Amino acid sequence: MVRLYLVRHGRAAASFAEAFDPALAPEGRAQAEAVAERLGPLGPLPIVTSPLRRTRETAAPLERRWERAARVEPAVAEIPSCEPDLPRRGEWLRGIVTARWPALDADLSAWRGAVLAALAAIAEPSVVVTHFVAINVAVGAALDDDRVIVFSPDHCSVTVLDVAGGALRLVARGAEGATRVL
Repeated sequence: MVRLYLVRHGRAAASFAEAFDPALAPEGRAQAEAVAERLGPLGPLPIVTSPLRRTRETAAPLERRWERAARVEPAVAEIPSCEPDLPRRGEWLRGIVTARWPALDADLSAWRGAVLAALAAIAEPSVVVTHFVAINVAVGAALDDDRVIVFSPDHCSVTVLDVAGGALRLVARGAEGATRVL
């Protein structure tokens, strides 16, 4: 069994509908420092992060604390949108978040499968810094719930999962918040 600590990135300086790859806002940087302080006693553990800037910046305080570099894993990146127009990208996401995975197109199902495969392939207890929908993919799979959004992980919340035999088991949901996804 492998324990995973899924950390949602800190508050970004812009939303999904405002920027493709925003940095952390000042509040997000403070959240990243606080989650590193919280998780610090668990490690050093391997750190896995999405390639996006807000996740890399969230992982940075933990990397410094544990003196180890994060491994970038593209499969745990943000849900992919083929919409190049930012306002329409927000509209697209608003339509997705109320759906169930079986009703979505094959590309999104493949992305969901890649998230689950990447998490299942992690061979030792690790911290994974990722995104709102990716965390929901993992929790939904653990609960056998096919809704795209099963809960609202707050910025820098920590959701704990165990992986055994490729199956995910929810240990603890991260703190929820009235977080801005769009």
